[in-house]
Amino acid sequence: KSPVSTWIILGSALLVSFAFGKTLQAATELAKINGQSITLEDFNRRYQEAEKLFQLKRASRKVFLEDLIKRDLAIQEAKKEGLDKDPEVIERMNAVLYQSLLTKKLASEFEDIHVSDSEAKDYYAKNPEVRTSQIFVGVRSEAKPDEVKKALQKIKAIQEEELKDGKKNFSEVAQRRSEGLTAAMGGDIDYQTKDKLDPLYYETALKLRTPGKVSDIIKTQFGFHIVKLTGIKPWDEADHAMVKRLVFEEKRAQIYEHYMSKLRAEAKVQVHSELLKD
Repeated sequence: KSPVSTWIILGSALLVSFAFGKTLQAATELAKINGQSITLEDFNRRYQEAEKLFQLKRASRKVFLEDLIKRDLAIQEAKKEGLDKDPEVIERMNAVLYQSLLTKKLASEFEDIHVSDSEAKDYYAKNPEVRTSQIFVGVRSEAKPDEVKKALQKIKAIQEEELKDGKKNFSEVAQRRSEGLTAAMGGDIDYQTKDKLDPLYYETALKLRTPGKVSDIIKTQFGFHIVKLTGIKPWDEADHAMVKRLVFEEKRAQIYEHYMSKLRAEAKVQVHSELLKD
């Protein structure tokens, strides 16, 4: 073959190869929205992820593709409107990033958490479900010192005038002089677990030990309370699955705190706590 023929054959082969490459590229590009491509590979990946969420009805591939196109159109429009620079939107996006990081770094550790029956029982022995009643005088979080003083004086007057030495029935006093929704029930808030109560309120109830005993005045984030312990639910009557959930949550919190402590130790964090006011 002559050199000319050889170059013609090689040129034809390159053209065929180039054309085939363009065809292959076009075939993998499933859709294009204002110049932005959705490839077949990306579509398949996203469809497979969505399949995990399908329950009673599976979306067809055509319907799912149309939904992707609508989604991408909306995202493009949002960026035109500058929403990706809006502080509120950025805060929501940061919340997603925060959750995504925890999922990526800690999900496998969370999945490895197991709570045995004995662990749950030991936990419940220290943190039982308690039933209490309260006499309550509320204090707003932004209350001024004179408002706090007035609220304290009110609950001290109730304590001195009606409760001292068991002068009157706790429930009856709560109905007349307590504040908040529990007053109508004589201050009763029924059985509650540790996670449902203010930490100081729960600790105060446990320290009373014996049903029928009444605490001194305590102050929580909500205001002033006088607490009466009316019951401690025994293990045999407790919701064991609920107790296991509480133990699981505590174990998960420990894993989270360990990870965040490590991040904080490696970072430069400056705090001006003097600017905060309780």
